[in-house]
Amino acid sequence: MSTESQLTRLGLFDAKVPRYTSYPTAPHFNASVDDGDFAGWIGQIEPGSQISLYLHVPFCRRLCWFCACRTQGTRSDSPVEAYLETLKTEIAMLGQRLPEGVTLSRLHWGGGTPTLLSPDMMKQLTEAIFAVAPMHEEGEFSVEIDPNEIDEARLDVLAGAGMNRASIGIQDFDPQIQSVIGRIQSYDITRDAVDLIRSKGITSLNADILYGLPHQSNERIAESVQKLMSLSPDRVALYGYAHVPWMARRQSMIPTEALPTPENRLKLYETAKELFLWDGYREIGIDHFARPEDGLARALEAGELRRNFQGYTDDTAAALIGLGASSISRFPQGYAQNLSGTSDYTARIRDGRFATGRGHVFTDEDRMRSRMIEALMCDFHISTAEITESFGIPKAELNAMFQEVADRFAGFIDLTNDGLTVPEHGKPLARMIARGFDAYDLSKAGHSSAI
Repeated sequence: MSTESQLTRLGLFDAKVPRYTSYPTAPHFNASVDDGDFAGWIGQIEPGSQISLYLHVPFCRRLCWFCACRTQGTRSDSPVEAYLETLKTEIAMLGQRLPEGVTLSRLHWGGGTPTLLSPDMMKQLTEAIFAVAPMHEEGEFSVEIDPNEIDEARLDVLAGAGMNRASIGIQDFDPQIQSVIGRIQSYDITRDAVDLIRSKGITSLNADILYGLPHQSNERIAESVQKLMSLSPDRVALYGYAHVPWMARRQSMIPTEALPTPENRLKLYETAKELFLWDGYREIGIDHFARPEDGLARALEAGELRRNFQGYTDDTAAALIGLGASSISRFPQGYAQNLSGTSDYTARIRDGRFATGRGHVFTDEDRMRSRMIEALMCDFHISTAEITESFGIPKAELNAMFQEVADRFAGFIDLTNDGLTVPEHGKPLARMIARGFDAYDLSKAGHSSAI
């Protein structure tokens, strides 16, 4: 039986499963976590430690049809200015509760389109952040940059504030595909933006590209990947397009009949993967590639690769704090998510309270299963010694869990005394295998294709 036939038998091409950037996944958050929990967890951060900080800017000049992020379009700066004032207030509230000596191991601005902020707005925001917590000397300050929405003045402010990594969304360079997904961004505009970024001394570059888009073929994705590689990004996220119009109404603009079949999605991924590997990139987890000298590749080699809401990371900070509407924080105690609606978020902050709307408090079992799933998604291996020693589960009980999943995916999982390993031919099943260690009911949650 061919590998594709076996994958079909196991349900890969029909399955809908989480991406497992968290455990439990966001649909299982609830209102039991509130602003009091959030404030208390901030206060329990170790003095003098490092934290990771994420800021969400939920505005775009134009809304791309493929995007499922929580964003809103605006032609005017007025709502952005109002939002910035609220965000600055939230930052100040965070500063009042942070223990002494905390620094930033990571600072990331996401969205939306954070680069639609004017130079003055950017300056105000960086000053507000660094008044609360400075960057650690080895810290990383990254910003998501839209090549259509950036110029020298804004880059001067960001570079002057210490930005040392830029992240650019590519999606696909094919003009027809760009038109159908509502994201017009030529190769020339992208190349010019990359050149401008590097001229400011920002040498680290991330790029995102999608497979599974309408009208995409192996030839078209190969051409886009080769154009992308000509820009020499340090790391690339090769994400599968998630068509979830029940969650993102704008995706109803995309013709479903033009989407590739699940079988063809796998071929698109494999085509892109082969090109990245041929060009010297290391494969990182299920959907990232990095130059050997990049932090992700070094973290993988050292066994320190981690996974969070931004995907794969080499950040080892115990707490990731998300600010802005809909942002999610992860503390050792659990998850806390801000209210998603911009108006609701703004009202809560103006009332002098943190905007936490829901979350989840970890149980001991959550922590164990979270680490097992993370290890599987990062290293394709779950160590028996690590799990038994870290979480106190009897070896026989853990082996029984391993065996149950191995039986379900016979031929695609290796079991040894060291633990459970997913071999190369089983990697397309990684998210489905991870589902085998998920104790929560996913029947009511809408997730994306497993491939």
